[in-house]
Amino acid sequence: MPETVEPASPSAGRRWRLPMGARSAEEPHRASTPLELLFDLTFVVAIAAAAAELGHAVADDHLGHGVVGFVMVFFAIWWAWMNFTWFASAYDSDDVPYRLLTLLQMAGVLVLAAGVPAAFDDTDYTAVTVGYVIMRVAMVTQWVRAGRGDRASRATAYRYALGTAVIQAGWLARLALPDTAGLIAFFVLVPLELAVPPWAERAARTSWHPHHIAERYGLFVIIVLGESVLAASRALAPAVEAGATADTVLLGAGGLLLLFGCWWLYFAAPAGHGLARHPERAFGWGYGHYGVFAALAALGAGLEVAAETLVHHIKVSDGVVGFAIALPIIVFLLLVWVLHAPLHAFPITGLGVVVIACGALAAIAAAAAAGLPLPWFAVLAALPVWALVALVVVLDDRQARAAGG
Repeated sequence: MPETVEPASPSAGRRWRLPMGARSAEEPHRASTPLELLFDLTFVVAIAAAAAELGHAVADDHLGHGVVGFVMVFFAIWWAWMNFTWFASAYDSDDVPYRLLTLLQMAGVLVLAAGVPAAFDDTDYTAVTVGYVIMRVAMVTQWVRAGRGDRASRATAYRYALGTAVIQAGWLARLALPDTAGLIAFFVLVPLELAVPPWAERAARTSWHPHHIAERYGLFVIIVLGESVLAASRALAPAVEAGATADTVLLGAGGLLLLFGCWWLYFAAPAGHGLARHPERAFGWGYGHYGVFAALAALGAGLEVAAETLVHHIKVSDGVVGFAIALPIIVFLLLVWVLHAPLHAFPITGLGVVVIACGALAAIAAAAAAGLPLPWFAVLAALPVWALVALVVVLDDRQARAAGG
């Protein structure tokens, strides 16, 4: 068993540096720390920049270029956040070196965010890469500290440090490649990054806390949803200033219903209990959230483009905008079922119902391509999502009645 470190009493004094021992995976009442919440907030800037650039690409009929740029930038955002989150779940010592290294990672996020426009407009990933490497080098230092402080998991920590450090050299070398070769290198380096945790954890599993991890992921879902709300609100503002119309109300209501419905479905059941029962499924669950987070961010971009159509002429058809909203929701719905159903963290046990809802969304998007006005499309697109919400409510109530006799 790894050595565990219990958190200090709030009334106790604080030493500036502590041994970085593993925290207990069964620590009661484990919750996100104020530092973790502050860390998450810096990612709002990066997510907003990536979503805004995707929205501009859709509106300007540069969909392929925009999607590729979004996939690449969002990977950097997600992977840096994810690695910090799982590390903090196991090794958050909250001493001065830990806080300063977290500050360094936050600075890396801001550098990354500043480079997002250049990545989309000029395929110049220099700032994005530098910001990403800053965050990852800080994590290398954290893993070295963990290796020195936790003898039981020393091999695991040093594997993390070594694998991460080597791959960062690859990301920096990629900057010297021409665009096509750089794109190929991206799809080589990503699997290598993804392979580091399974390789490292073969030595010994880190003591991540299942309920803490589930909470952290849920908070990030809320952050991405909040960014989508902000993006849609920002886009609707010019239409409201020009005079609120039925179209403005319909599009605003439809967008809010979509986002709220996605929130309801994601939090239909707590994932922490499932992760505690099935820790072997943690890698798939954690990695699969790339699609969940990216889909919600892309949904915000789609809603922003739809709102823009109320006040500006854009280069793409209403059908493209409709699918730019429907496809992220479809990806979100399928992934939430795929990730949560095996953990018994989703009341809808049958995939068929979710597939029917996704088919209805695709059909409504096709109707937008055939002439259905986008404001009405937004309202109608919310119906399949809320049908799933209603089913979740019914199943939850039935389960509660059965449990209560």
